[in-house]
Amino acid sequence: MPNEYLKGQLNDYPVKILLAFGEAIDGNDKIFMWLLKNGFAELAALSKAIRGSEEAFQWLMKNGYPQFAALDMAIVNDQKAHKWLIKNKFEILARFAMAAQGDNNSIKWFAINNLHIYIRLAKKIKIFTDNQKFDYHKLHF
Repeated sequence: MPNEYLKGQLNDYPVKILLAFGEAIDGNDKIFMWLLKNGFAELAALSKAIRGSEEAFQWLMKNGYPQFAALDMAIVNDQKAHKWLIKNKFEILARFAMAAQGDNNSIKWFAINNLHIYIRLAKKIKIFTDNQKFDYHKLHF
């Protein structure tokens, strides 16, 4: 059953759903399955895409969530994805990607606008991405 929220912006979701999304980013499979089974498949897929799942990234693209796929790419500093988010009026997602990279101005903007959940999520993503190890065995030639 599709959720009742508009496709497109993280700020369309209640804080409790975003908290669950944060747990899925941390790798909590129980919460991931809850999101998947309760109408938030797009957030479940985004959490897996952030954790490196190409399959989840493709699911986002094929199921009407290119902005979340672009967010995933912008988080890892893909400038083309970042520009696409801004061009398509997903400014909060673009700013969120910058916050997830540790950009202090973006973090401050979320704090000033009383959007502390985004700071919490951005920190979770930053911790995850900072702890990833580069493995040359996984390179595709």
